[in-house]
Amino acid sequence: MKKITDFFWFCSGVHVATLKRFPTEHNKYVGIGATIFFTALFASLSGGYAMYFVFSGSPAAVLFAILFGLLWGLAIFNMDRYIVSSINKNGSSGKQILQATPRVLLAIMIGIVISRPLELKIFDKEIRQKLRTTYLNGQRSKIDTLNLTFSNKYGSELSKLKGLNAEKDSLEKDINRSRYVLNQEIFGDKTNQTSGKVGYGTYAKQKESVLTEKTARLESVRGQIAQMENYISKRKDMDGITSERMFSGKQLDSLSNVAGFADRNWALGQLSFNADGSRDVGTYLAISFIGLLFILFECLPVFVKLMSDRGPYDIAINNVEEGAVHGSFKDRDFDIAVIDGVQETKVDTEIEKQKKMLRAKSLREMEEFGV
Repeated sequence: MKKITDFFWFCSGVHVATLKRFPTEHNKYVGIGATIFFTALFASLSGGYAMYFVFSGSPAAVLFAILFGLLWGLAIFNMDRYIVSSINKNGSSGKQILQATPRVLLAIMIGIVISRPLELKIFDKEIRQKLRTTYLNGQRSKIDTLNLTFSNKYGSELSKLKGLNAEKDSLEKDINRSRYVLNQEIFGDKTNQTSGKVGYGTYAKQKESVLTEKTARLESVRGQIAQMENYISKRKDMDGITSERMFSGKQLDSLSNVAGFADRNWALGQLSFNADGSRDVGTYLAISFIGLLFILFECLPVFVKLMSDRGPYDIAINNVEEGAVHGSFKDRDFDIAVIDGVQETKVDTEIEKQKKMLRAKSLREMEEFGV
């Protein structure tokens, strides 16, 4: 238990030697340290999950996710630890709030960054379904665009093919009707189109001749249709229309599994809207509350430090800092005094040295002139 307490004290950034003197302050800083630690843990999971999708499909995706998650978690841990430990409880409330404001803003930004990848994981099933629908609609739109472009490019050929098919259908119906009338003529059925004479007579031969002409024309039309369809089929192969197919269920699953972070993030944003473009209030609130929860969690250490009363540890640490500052000034004064004294000694020594040199020079000159 002591090791856990010491670890959370380290996370909170306190001066342990000073804190140990005040048992009433121990639990407060254990709580602050635990909050900072678990915030960093969530940040590590969040960053690792985000990086996993960045390198999704790569054999080293898991390794990159672990390394980046650890680095991201340590960075957030160090930043939170600094933010909380740097708030001075010895100033006025206004000064503390002013001091904490940029730190709270930074904590909000960190909370947003941390929450997004975890939101992607929480809504993973809904995101996959949204991506499946999006990819399917995108493929359908692509095929429709290719077909429209092809129709505009080969409009005359398609119109001709349509006319030939219409003529073929008309000829087939007409031939069936003419064959029926011919049978009536041969068997002597009296109608407004037959003579009523039994046998293969003149009228029957005339009707058979017309039927033969129509049959020959039908065969010619079918040949033209086959040629035109073959031509259009080759053009579709060249334009890439034939190779385009609607995605199957397995293909959609595979695409949604390898979707990148940007696609998943976009899909998460789209979950807040219905198909008609209206706001899906329930989903929007759920996503928003999850984000706000992580933002609050990230800001919690700062809020706890701001809301806590000024305790004996805060007074003691302030006294330690003031003593250290006072000692620093005294050390400065000592160093200045020493430097001044040394400088004066150097000056006096140099003066005596110069005097001796001048005396020696004067004596030599006097000896030279025999004085």
